Amino acid sequence: MSENRMRKEFRQREEKEDIRLNKYLSEAGVCSRREADRLIEEGRVQVDGFPAVTGQRVKKDQKIEVDGRSAVPEKEMILLAVNKPRGIVCSSRSQGGDRTIEEFLHYPKRVYSVGRLDKDSEGLLLMTNNGEILNKIMRAGNYHEKEYLVEVDRPITESFVKKMAEGVYLRELKVMTRPCRVEKTGKRSFRIVLTQGLNRQIRRMCREQGYQVRSLKRVRIMNISLGNLKTGEYRPVTDEEMETLYEMIRKSRS
Repeated sequence: MSENRMRKEFRQREEKEDIRLNKYLSEAGVCSRREADRLIEEGRVQVDGFPAVTGQRVKKDQKIEVDGRSAVPEKEMILLAVNKPRGIVCSSRSQGGDRTIEEFLHYPKRVYSVGRLDKDSEGLLLMTNNGEILNKIMRAGNYHEKEYLVEVDRPITESFVKKMAEGVYLRELKVMTRPCRVEKTGKRSFRIVLTQGLNRQIRRMCREQGYQVRSLKRVRIMNISLGNLKTGEYRPVTDEEMETLYEMIRKSRS
């Protein structure tokens, strides 16, 4: 399948008369479907001047607004690789005065993050205006890889590496993490490859074993690597990277 044809698949809208509002907002590049439901519940979405309700279906010719701004699906697919600095939050709205990634990036078109890195973490973040590609990349059931470099507060033991790789029970979340690949890279550092994205997962995994994370940097999402991208900078994902990415997610669920 050609790259242009694969791109077209992700740009095509459903041919039905109406679609769910959260899907519409996802395709319009406002946010993911889950985030859209939250915005609707908070009363920040209006349809033809009236507050939207969760589960609502809309027609293509209706006026959809989020925080007073018109939400119109983008024709151009944007996907950026960003090297997020520490101190920046991956949220659509600032909380407690924190600077959001959208404010920091100041990109001329509306884009939002594919997954999150917590405020104290840094490294690769993908930004897009396409909600469907976001959902396919981040859905845990698709088992897509994310790679991190981590430094902790004391020497790493073989027991630590073994337990991290086998899976750690997170008492706060009441869940066992999936088996993953872990490699010791220094006296107090290691590399870890996850296929799930639980809230502050690596920090929680380390804490369960008596370790505290000193630095955490994401260096890869699927086939897209951070490379030599400097902190605070971004670049468009290359055509070659995009073609490989599309092939990897072609059969993924959204």
